[in-house]
Amino acid sequence: MIDRILIQTTLQQWNIPCSPTQLDLLEHYSALLIEWNAQMNLVASSTLAELTRRHLLDSLAIATALPSAPASLADVGSGAGLPGLPLAIIWPASQVTLIESIGKKSHFLRHVVATLPLPNVQVITDRAEALGLSPQHRERYALVTARAVANLATLAEFCLPLCAVGGTWLAPKGPDVSAEVDDAALAIDLLGGAIEGVYDVIIPDEPTRALIVVTKQRATPADYPRAVGLPAKNPL
Repeated sequence: MIDRILIQTTLQQWNIPCSPTQLDLLEHYSALLIEWNAQMNLVASSTLAELTRRHLLDSLAIATALPSAPASLADVGSGAGLPGLPLAIIWPASQVTLIESIGKKSHFLRHVVATLPLPNVQVITDRAEALGLSPQHRERYALVTARAVANLATLAEFCLPLCAVGGTWLAPKGPDVSAEVDDAALAIDLLGGAIEGVYDVIIPDEPTRALIVVTKQRATPADYPRAVGLPAKNPL
């Protein structure tokens, strides 16, 4: 199912604790993902053979950018629950919110949360633009993540309004991100963020990936995020 030894050894190298019980939860989540993926498109079927590297470790690598578990995490466009669910498993004290606008995918996420169970996780079926304007969610999260959702400039308008001042937005990306980072720099600054760095993510037997670290330095202007759909159609 999953390569437990690879997860254990890699997380030890990253100085991320993971108990046998947490490994069991990662394995149970993976089994549910494979089962449900046969009925709906949660992840590309071609990636399931390398699920440990391509999805679990790629998600857990986000934890290497923080000195400790955040009090709260919002995972934007959570989809199959990546990276939010693996992070919720290794950070049981963090309150994790999975944001997914597609009802079928939200149904899968709620099933996983109830089945494992994961009492520190809630699932919200809504658009990030709408939640970014909601007083219950705007600038409420210590950490915001989004994986394989959109280009960086669009993601900035999805994620930074949700991120608390002093918090962090982490964006996992592929290996060649310099042009994308340059294109998004003005949007990130406008929305109150600052690029702290772009770091290599090394996963055994996988191409090197990038992790973009953005800190929230100022409140996001009240005009942002714009109406649903605009950040994707017309990035800042």
